[in-house]
Formats: sequence, structure tokens, C-alpha cells
Amino acid sequence: MSTVRRAKPCRIALPFALATALPSGALHAAFFEDAKGTLNLRNYYLNRDYDHGATRGKAEEWTQSFILNVQSGFTEGPVGFGIDLLGLWSVKLDGGRGTYGTQLLPTHDGNKPADDFGRFGVAFKARYSNTEIKIGEWNPVLPILSSDDGRGLTQTFQGGMLTSREIKNVTIHAGQMRQTSPRNDASMQDMTLDGISSRDSSDRFNFGGIEYSFNDGRTMLSAWFAQLEDLYKQRYFEIRHTQPLGGDASFNAKLGLFDGEEDGQAFAGDLDNKTFFGRFALRTGSNTFTFAYQKLTGKDRWLQVNGTSADPLPNDVYAGPYNNPKEESWQIRHDYNFAGLGIPGMTFMSRYIDGRNVHRDGATNGETWSRENELAYVFQSGSLKNLTVRLRNSTKRANWGTNTSWNENRVVINYPISLF
Repeated sequence: MSTVRRAKPCRIALPFALATALPSGALHAAFFEDAKGTLNLRNYYLNRDYDHGATRGKAEEWTQSFILNVQSGFTEGPVGFGIDLLGLWSVKLDGGRGTYGTQLLPTHDGNKPADDFGRFGVAFKARYSNTEIKIGEWNPVLPILSSDDGRGLTQTFQGGMLTSREIKNVTIHAGQMRQTSPRNDASMQDMTLDGISSRDSSDRFNFGGIEYSFNDGRTMLSAWFAQLEDLYKQRYFEIRHTQPLGGDASFNAKLGLFDGEEDGQAFAGDLDNKTFFGRFALRTGSNTFTFAYQKLTGKDRWLQVNGTSADPLPNDVYAGPYNNPKEESWQIRHDYNFAGLGIPGMTFMSRYIDGRNVHRDGATNGETWSRENELAYVFQSGSLKNLTVRLRNSTKRANWGTNTSWNENRVVINYPISLF
């Protein structure tokens, strides 16, 4: 049974109508010459075996996805126009009712995974000077709204965004998102608050942010505001710095603070969350050593739109984002680049995360730990150049909740084909 759904025709036709309405001379060569098109073939296998005491044995699915990304250049003139196209389609290779739940596929008719699903989205863009406006459907990656790309297909949003770089070293963002399509769903729907019960959704996610870089680009300060209308509002402040240490060594630090509460009619009730984190990385030669600390206060978990990634948080890992109410977690990580041993393209990552003081599912001092490893290789030449193979293994154990402990393996293959 197919669950392929596409964006409404009027939303697709508008950008093309605008483009075809332009005088032929306006279609400057840059519109085509600056265009980029890729087709990414993503093969994704996930097997999760739940630990004893769980209500189910395992989740296991395998998909082949096709991700088409076409971005035009801009037409000639004081105001340039362009179009971006995004095609998403995923096909089930294996999976059934007994092994559903990897979030690779949507389910129907009693947890039966769909045979396939996908979307087609279009975004219209305009540029004046160093300011760009984008309206339509795409996958934004912002500190306060990060589309989740952790499975076969990426999450998308429909809305509009302005990005301005008119002031030297300053970038300003502002916009509104109206709906979202999660990573394992073909539909376009209003937004809800992830992980927190609410009787209503919202079709207004308003946001704005400013980033200021200095010190030859090695230091950046940023401040953001987000509002999921009538559900929550949130502020985010960040500082990051990279310090060269001589030779090929460097030290990188990133500090962030989220502060959020309910908004408007408070459909999800009164909310209270503050999340602080620090991430510190030392790179020397082929090695990178990282330590991260993350602390939540208030009665609620980190506030985010449903389906989005918790990627701004350093302890957002394969086993979860460690973003439960009042949770405190730390991470140690080691990355190694085998280029130093004469194997360019091969890397290895290993990390351990420990979480304490979880207040969730009846627990008042819940504990979680996870151990994760990844071996990756990017082909450097030949017909398979840029093809990436990732082998991921993780173990998670928690003394709270249901189905929160497991052993997991993933095989992810990405083959980006340049079309033009």
C-alpha cells in the first residue's frame, strides 16, 4: 500500500508560474550556471533489540531512499529570483508489524509499515543585495528549529524566512513556519510541542535571530527568539570560539543557554525550562577529544517543535537527546581520522554519555547511560567517489520508563550523485 502524498498543486505551481512570467532576458545565465542538482541515494538499515523487561522484542526496518535537491541560481537585475526543488521518496526493503517503530517508515492498519512514502516540495526565493527571502517548503537548520535528518528522509517545513548579511560580520534571521512534515510521514500538518501533551496544535512558529562574528571569524555571539504560538516561547543565547594552538592543533568551545515558558493560551499548560550546555573539543593531529556537559532545570523537558532534532544540544546522540526534565548529563568522546595512517576517508568515533536526576515517567532520580561507536568511510575516487558507508553500534540502559534500554546497530549508505 502506497502512502505517497504530494504538496498541493497550487503550492507547487506558483513558483513555476512566477518564473515563466519573467521576461526571457531576465533568466540570466547565472540562474542556470549557478544551479546545483544532486540525487542522494540513501540506504538505511536499523535494528534495535530491546533489553529484558521491555514490552517488545525488537524494532527492525530497512529502506532505500531517494533525495532530490535542486537549487537554481538567481535571475539578473537588482532583485534576483530563483526556485529550489526538493523531492523525497523512500521505499521499504524489509519490515513488518512485528518489527515496526524504527521511525524509518510511517505505519497504518495496526502498526503495518508503509510500502513507500514521500513528498515533493518547492521553495521560491528572491535576493536583493545581501538579503534573501525564501518562501515554500525546505528543511531549515537553525538553533531553535532544526529539521531532523536522522533517518531515511529529512523533515521539512512550509513557511518563509529572511536572511540578511547587509552589516559586516552580522547575520540576521527572521521568519515564520506554518506546517511541518516529519521524517517518517508524507503528510503536511500543524505543529505541536514535542514530548509534552497538548490538546491543540499551532500553525504559527515565529522566530528571529542575530549572529555576530569577530576575532577573524574565530568567535561568534548569537541570540535567538522562538514562539510556537499559544504553546511555548523560548530564548537562546550562544557563544562559540575556536582557538588555534599552533601547528594543526586547535581548541573549540561552545556555550549555550535556552530559556522557555508557555505562550498565549498555553494549550500545553504552564511550562518552565532552562537548558544550559557546554561543549569543549581539543583537536591535535588525527585525534579530537571532546567533553560536553548539559543541565536542565524547571519542571519540563527541553522545548521543541514535534519531530525536530535536538542537535543544538551536545548530548543529542543516537540513543536520545538526554533532554528530560531536570536531567544532568555529561559526555566524553574521541574521534580519529585514519588519514594519518595513510587511509584518507576513514574515520572512527567513540563516545560515552551518562545522565542523572531524570524526572519522568514516575522517576525522580532516573539514570541513563549510553555507549556509541561509528566507523565511517568516504570513497575518495573512482565511480563511487563521495559514497559514504557508516556502521553504527550503540547500547543504552535506563532505570526508568518502558522500552528505554536497548542494543542497536545501523548501517547507513549515502551516495550523492551530482546532476549538474
